[in-house]
Amino acid sequence: MATVISAAAPGQQERTRSRERVVGVFRATPFSYATLILVSAVLCVPLVFVVSIALSSDQTVNANTFTILPREFHWENFTRVFGTELPMQRFLLNSMIISAGAVLGQVLSSGLVGYAFARLRAPGKNALFIVVIATMMIPSQITMIPQFILFKDLGWVNTYLPLIVPNFFSNAFNVFLVRQFVSRLPSEIDEAAMVDGLGFFGIYRRIMLPMLAPVLIAIGIFTLTATWGDFMGPLIYLNDESKMPLALGVQYITSTSQALQAPPWNLVMVGSILLTLPMILVYYLGQRYLYEMDISGGSAGVK
Repeated sequence: MATVISAAAPGQQERTRSRERVVGVFRATPFSYATLILVSAVLCVPLVFVVSIALSSDQTVNANTFTILPREFHWENFTRVFGTELPMQRFLLNSMIISAGAVLGQVLSSGLVGYAFARLRAPGKNALFIVVIATMMIPSQITMIPQFILFKDLGWVNTYLPLIVPNFFSNAFNVFLVRQFVSRLPSEIDEAAMVDGLGFFGIYRRIMLPMLAPVLIAIGIFTLTATWGDFMGPLIYLNDESKMPLALGVQYITSTSQALQAPPWNLVMVGSILLTLPMILVYYLGQRYLYEMDISGGSAGVK
């Protein structure tokens, strides 16, 4: 195992020097800080408007007199949303179940497939990788109906399976990320591990998997973001209200208003905040792994 560590040292030193060169080029200046603050303020306007509507009273909603900056602070709206006729707690739980299954599937499959494309030697590997990458150009709308027919024949409609199982077959973008990440690692690591008696899965589990932590965590964050706020998938495959996630449940809040009354936009915005806050927290906690993934530093190319 000492041989493996010594083989990894040159690659680590090269990445450190490359990172230092990048930091040396992009020096922060007062102008760059001012620009970032201005752009951030503009981008935060929709979020502030959402919070303002969420804290509005029912009278303000009916009068449609919303303002960007909050004038009212009805914090009870955050508890009222759970008192509607809709099972909001169940919506939250469903979102957690679907998102956790999707993240697990993408992380497990993307790591193995990407590592195989980067390290295994097999005839036609490069051609197969090009085919995998080419699938990124296929719009999801084209495969929507065939997928629905397939899952209907399998009896998976109105279950979580169509939203979770496909993630265990990865996707082209995640495979590409892992392959590029592994391609930047010295091949001497694998060779030294083989000398120590490790096989393919042993190398992946004991050596590569810890090194792939940044890119796998980044894939988990990307998958969680896409799944947590997914609206179209649950709308197509789920029929029972008790199985719907929060993204679909927020839309159902608009149906709780009485006839000829405006939808309760304050409660709808509360639901939108419940959808947004977990993603902000996830990105805040996982941002250092996104930086460590260092997508811009990938120079391995498609070999």
